[in-house]
Amino acid sequence: MALENTYRSYSIIPCFIFVELVIMAGTVLLAYYFECTDTFGVHIQGFFCNDADLMKPYPGTEEDSFVPPLILYCVVAAAPTAIIFTGEISMYIMKSTRQALIAQEKTIVTGECCYLNPLIRRIIRFIGVFAFGLFATDIFVNAGQVVTGNLSPYFLSVCKPNYTGTECRFSHQFISKGNICTGDPTVVERARKSFPSKDASLSVYSAVYVTMYITSTIKTKSSRLAKPVLCLGTLCAAFLTGLNRVSEYRNHCSDVVAGFILGSSVALFLAICVVHNFKGVHSALAKMKTEEYRGLPLITFPRVESPLETLTAQNHSASMTEVT
Repeated sequence: MALENTYRSYSIIPCFIFVELVIMAGTVLLAYYFECTDTFGVHIQGFFCNDADLMKPYPGTEEDSFVPPLILYCVVAAAPTAIIFTGEISMYIMKSTRQALIAQEKTIVTGECCYLNPLIRRIIRFIGVFAFGLFATDIFVNAGQVVTGNLSPYFLSVCKPNYTGTECRFSHQFISKGNICTGDPTVVERARKSFPSKDASLSVYSAVYVTMYITSTIKTKSSRLAKPVLCLGTLCAAFLTGLNRVSEYRNHCSDVVAGFILGSSVALFLAICVVHNFKGVHSALAKMKTEEYRGLPLITFPRVESPLETLTAQNHSASMTEVT
């Protein structure tokens, strides 16, 4: 093993165990409390009894959707993980990309007998950051839904307010009471969580993250359209997932747009600022060459000696000979 490709560090394993794993566990635990418990109560937002934007028909449970939650969560979690895992192993096996990979990443020596291969480091780093961002996006979405309490397009269909009562007697009367609904309380509470769209956020986060990975790491010399087709197809699937939420009257257009912005922002931040466009530490040799060529002129011309300079030099030499 070449010494210039190794780096000794005794703090990377303790930092990974006691810092990064603790942060990851806290993120997963907070996402669990948002998803599976009623620890955080939903804000009760008022409405008008005759609001046409809230009178869409009830589309049924989430499992009845064209994109069920179970399939969506499996795809957004498993597809990028499989692509990153396959891509890193393929680049490490191929000789044309293995040298560049080794030049960017050093083998970490954590003890007298423990080594962290560049392949293992990159796989853990990229997939770990992706998983953290996925749970962070879920937390942001749930926090936004709980704080705003924005009403779904089918809210009045499941709320079933008493239109003959005193609260809904006037068409322009704003209802601020939360106990006016006579429908199923569980369905009504779900209808109060519309902004931003969770499906749009998670799908676009996964699509943007894996797209940046493909464009930054995978090199295809023989085909110019393979990467664009794969990346645009991934982004199109995420875009259609958001449109499906609008077409089924489960979210407003603003909810889906906000979900797209949130998911793409988290993915861009992690890909650019945390994993640095999926690049490792560049070798010192490449930086040295860049510094050497930085001071050279852009264009150089050969020097042509003029006849006058030649004659002057000969006369000067002859005069010096006569003096001696």
